Amino acid sequence: MRSERMTMAQALVAFLKNQYVERDGTEHKFFHGAWGIFGHGCIAGLGQALQQHTDFPYYQSKNEQASVHIATAFAKTKNRMGTFACISSIGPGATNMITGAATATINRIPVLLLPGDIFARRNVAPVLQQLELEHSQDMSVNDAFKPVSKYWDRINRPDQLITSVVEAMRVLTSPAHTGAVTLALPQDVQAEAWNYPADMFEKRVWHIARPEPELAMLARAADTIRSAKRPFIVAGGGVLYSEASNALAAFCAATGIPVGETQAGKGSLAFDHPQNLGAVGVTGTPGANIAAREADVVIAIGTRLSDFTTASKTAFQNPNVRFININVAEFDAYKHAGLPLVADARAALEELAAALTEYKVNAEYANCIGVWKDRWEKETDRIFAIKHGPPISQGECVGVVNNLARPQDIVVNAAGSLPGDLHKLWRTRQPGGYHMEYGYSCMGYEIAGGLGIKMADPSREVYVMVGDGSFLMMSSEITTAIQEGVKLNIIVLDNHGFSSIGGLSKSIGSHGFGTDYRYRNESGMHFGDNLPIDFAKLCEGYGAKTVRARTREEFEAAVAGMKDATQTTCVVIEVDKEMRVPGYESWWDVPISEVSEIDDIRAARIDYEEAVKKERHYEVAAGGGQQ
Repeated sequence: MRSERMTMAQALVAFLKNQYVERDGTEHKFFHGAWGIFGHGCIAGLGQALQQHTDFPYYQSKNEQASVHIATAFAKTKNRMGTFACISSIGPGATNMITGAATATINRIPVLLLPGDIFARRNVAPVLQQLELEHSQDMSVNDAFKPVSKYWDRINRPDQLITSVVEAMRVLTSPAHTGAVTLALPQDVQAEAWNYPADMFEKRVWHIARPEPELAMLARAADTIRSAKRPFIVAGGGVLYSEASNALAAFCAATGIPVGETQAGKGSLAFDHPQNLGAVGVTGTPGANIAAREADVVIAIGTRLSDFTTASKTAFQNPNVRFININVAEFDAYKHAGLPLVADARAALEELAAALTEYKVNAEYANCIGVWKDRWEKETDRIFAIKHGPPISQGECVGVVNNLARPQDIVVNAAGSLPGDLHKLWRTRQPGGYHMEYGYSCMGYEIAGGLGIKMADPSREVYVMVGDGSFLMMSSEITTAIQEGVKLNIIVLDNHGFSSIGGLSKSIGSHGFGTDYRYRNESGMHFGDNLPIDFAKLCEGYGAKTVRARTREEFEAAVAGMKDATQTTCVVIEVDKEMRVPGYESWWDVPISEVSEIDDIRAARIDYEEAVKKERHYEVAAGGGQQ
């Protein structure tokens, strides 16, 4: 057998650059390079390997967590058909990536993490940044990646790489089990040479299957839907990842069954599709939440049914509700005592459509769907046209950007009050046009994520909408976008603090405690004047072209001008955080103190005790679909 002598790090890069995936006969390069920051734990191993393999691009991020966010957003935009590797030194460089790893794994997005590690030979321990433990010499800070990784390994010998990378690829390319994969790389082993088999570096294509539903379960699902009077679809991210939007649109048009979209699933249908009732759950629209509440059969497609989607398990109140769960992951397919269709979303929808050729929702229900949809479009128009302030309302800002963006363009967000407003209001017209990281709702994802999105699809304008809280946590990748010549349109909404959690605090009787950016005053609390943070100067300091807007008219002009810009542009505008988009027909379980000296908290607790009674244990519901 032919072999090639190279270092472990060189062999790893040579392997990664020859990995491809294929689905439906179309082949995609899987790794598009590596992001990272060099330190002593990777500069002489992976750093030299990347310097040698110039056809495997290296990109310099400004924060290791941002590296992972960039890779996650890139992979999500590619529908998990491509990603990046993310490298770091040992110590804080590595642990900076843990938050990114959790974000990728919770959202089920493939990202490869390559943190440097302590010396495998141990004789020079403790090395700089090494965590010493009295009870073991076989642990480092990289062991903290284990609970947030779908696969984890430490390469203590160069020959271990051969089997480990294959297992890593198995997980990364699995539609059901993908997420962050971590290979901890001791810095001495990175530089050790070994005779690797030449076959290891040949092109390898990993097939992404479309598993079809088991026929007996499909027949039961079809019978269940035929018996339904008010069926309702919850469309999750799995619809987009399986590229099932056309199949869903055809299925809904044929059957008349309405759809509510999760945060990850928004854009599964065009907003103006007759059966699309919009967002569902805590941040949902009135029509979608009423339909969910009254549904006798819920068809959950590619969703993990999180608390925001189920309104803390209060959304589905029909006493006889049954669930049909279409999911490529068996773990999710069995939730809520559902009838499990363990299958690819597109394959299952096509099979269900063929089995339901005669089914159509009744005229009364169809009329309700039309009324709910019409009312919501009018409510959205009202919010977009408020003309509040200045400072203007956040809902108006969403409307301005939405109206000026092209159908193919993409809005990105992750945390704060914007996810709720965007979920309800953004009128998505093409799949992928709405990019929300809400599995982990990681503050700081937005700008780094926008960079990954734009790199994945340069043909689409990317509008990063970010609140001041997230901006202050991680704005450094503006510099990276400029360094790489990647154009982003960044809208910074200044509401003087944490608007979302401030509103939640007030709703539970806590008066917004600890959520404003204010000076400490004579009371010893942060109740003084607003801090004079100049976000426009911060953006300019990073090198971005920046416009400060004060009125709606100035904001409209600034956003319109972004289209013609050739470099990253930031628009900064103050918004009135007290002028909020309402919640509709929904509730979220945030436990309130059972005893308190504060009157408003005691009053909120009374309301909480009533609301929590509506939570249901679907796993033991009489109508469960597994019998």
